[in-house]
Amino acid sequence: MAVLGMFHCTGGNFFWICRRAQIIGDWQTQFNLSETQKGELFGVGLWPFAISIVLFSLVIDKIGYGRAMIFAFLCHVSSAIITIFATGYWMLYVGTFVLALGNGTVEAVINPVVASMYSKEKTKWLNILHAGWPGGMVLGGILALSMGSVHWGWKVGLVLIPAITYGLMMLRREFPVSERVKAGVSYKAMLQEVGIVGALIVVVLIVREIGRVFAWSLTAQIVVAGILVVGYGIYARSIGRPMFIFLLLIMMPLATTELGTDSWITDLMVPFLGGNAVWVLVYTAFIMMVLRFFAGPIVHKLSPLGLLATSSAVAILGLIFLSKTVGVTIFLAATVYGFGKTFFWPTMLGVVAERFPRGGAMTLNTISGVGMLSVGIIGAAFLGNIQDKEIDQALAAKDSALHSKVVMEEKASVFGTYRPLDQEKVATLSEDEKATIADLGATAKKHALSTVAIFPAFMLVCYLGLILYFRSQGGYKPVDLEAEEAKVGPDV
Repeated sequence: MAVLGMFHCTGGNFFWICRRAQIIGDWQTQFNLSETQKGELFGVGLWPFAISIVLFSLVIDKIGYGRAMIFAFLCHVSSAIITIFATGYWMLYVGTFVLALGNGTVEAVINPVVASMYSKEKTKWLNILHAGWPGGMVLGGILALSMGSVHWGWKVGLVLIPAITYGLMMLRREFPVSERVKAGVSYKAMLQEVGIVGALIVVVLIVREIGRVFAWSLTAQIVVAGILVVGYGIYARSIGRPMFIFLLLIMMPLATTELGTDSWITDLMVPFLGGNAVWVLVYTAFIMMVLRFFAGPIVHKLSPLGLLATSSAVAILGLIFLSKTVGVTIFLAATVYGFGKTFFWPTMLGVVAERFPRGGAMTLNTISGVGMLSVGIIGAAFLGNIQDKEIDQALAAKDSALHSKVVMEEKASVFGTYRPLDQEKVATLSEDEKATIADLGATAKKHALSTVAIFPAFMLVCYLGLILYFRSQGGYKPVDLEAEEAKVGPDV
């Protein structure tokens, strides 16, 4: 378990805290990035994760967990090198892309391994495993903060510490046989749990973003997505489990609520806390790390769905509170938000692992993949785009002369065209003009947080609906795969 925790620590958080919380402002200044470009860099740290997690889920039981982790190790090391020597936006993009591939591979390994090792208490142990994500954020944040004004390249290099550590820990390590394989569930049966609808969701999201990056036409995107989905459907011959598809759809706002906001929270708080803003993210990560170790009794008391519904309600309050507060009260608001988001991701994985064990690595990792895809393609860029558009409109209304001086030509994004600030021109303004733009930017950042509260509100409604459904069926119960397969015999 310690080895798996180190894998997860690396996959999430040294990268997350150092790149996103500590150096994105340095990147914006050095490479003249717009808010939307910053959001795209946040996003590319997420959506390639889905490519590797889904692809490795298709073959992980064949190639073995050890070989998959070698690939992850190479990704983490090469990404640090590419990013440190970056000369512009696209090298930053590629470096972050490679790291996200490694992160997805890590996740493709650790989720099914833990679900197989602790098949009777999946939600509890997946929460404990995923304490590694915020734990790494806390450790990485403290290290990055202690480095002060050191060049951002050294902070990026921090990812090599856990990467090399888990690389050494991995040597001669034995991994268990997956629960699905042990129970005799066939490969085809695993794919049927996701089905053609699940495949459609994943493929459309992946192809849409790849098409944007490589400037594919809409026709090309439709053709590529169609071939992949039809091929999957011909082999699997299943539309997928309806409830699993429903959970995939819920995972989209869930991921944006947790990870999309994490991506921006430090940047959103800078106008109010200055250099201390990163402590908000470290603080909420510490709350998550501690609480996830105690998930077992909470899950037993509330049930997984009850915990998810409660978390959604608390997250709504936390985000609205964050959007309204200033100064030291931000930490009080962050406490509420931290409690709200703590159990989202691992408990959702627990529900999938408990209800769809026949899906093995595929269902478990597809839910993570869709989460990363949605926040990477939509959520993170959405928050940046909100800010770019609001600053553009507010500045035009307040000072049209200043607006024409610093606003760039239209750029394209998944949300349509927008006009960002030219950071190089902003740097040449008078102090009064800079203050005007800073005030407008601070307001836009606050509004972005309150907008995100829409997502946990939607989740709350969905989870309450699921709770009522299971009550009508006699209550929520995990599926015992071994008992079920013993009754019907193994698939052929």
